[in-house]
Amino acid sequence: MTGLSKGLRKTNAARILDKMGIPYELIGFEADERDLSAERAARDVGMPYDVVYKTLVLRGDETGVLEACIPAGLEIDLKALAEISGNKNVEMVSVKELTALTGYVRGGCSPIGGKKHYPVYIYADAMNHEKISINAGARGLLFSMSPLDLARATNATPGDITHGHIPRAE
Repeated sequence: MTGLSKGLRKTNAARILDKMGIPYELIGFEADERDLSAERAARDVGMPYDVVYKTLVLRGDETGVLEACIPAGLEIDLKALAEISGNKNVEMVSVKELTALTGYVRGGCSPIGGKKHYPVYIYADAMNHEKISINAGARGLLFSMSPLDLARATNATPGDITHGHIPRAE
């Protein structure tokens, strides 16, 4: 069911997927605190940007905290996310709030297994891929899994929540 390479530790997010019977593979890489970006993770694991997703934590003026999963190389479209999430405005939460809200540190946020389940919105084009990678709940650790399974595990709403075009990995 799961792929666990030697030396990788299971996170709370992995245990939740196991309990749900959702298959995944864990992929480890050396995290660099100077660059915790999804773009760096994509380059480190040799995957194109369009299949490596980052989890952003935001706050809506009407609904409160929410999470957005978008591909490396793209920026969140705050207006589009506000509209799809039932808010007038959304903004990124401060890095200082991140751990208190999610239980995760910057560069280790996963939409699965946080302190509290927040509404999750995922870039709609994710559903066109057989597998995508997303943080597994620790720096330097990714899940590779079906985007449909990710949506099921998080009750995610797909939507057009980015702007720009995905650049090619360097």
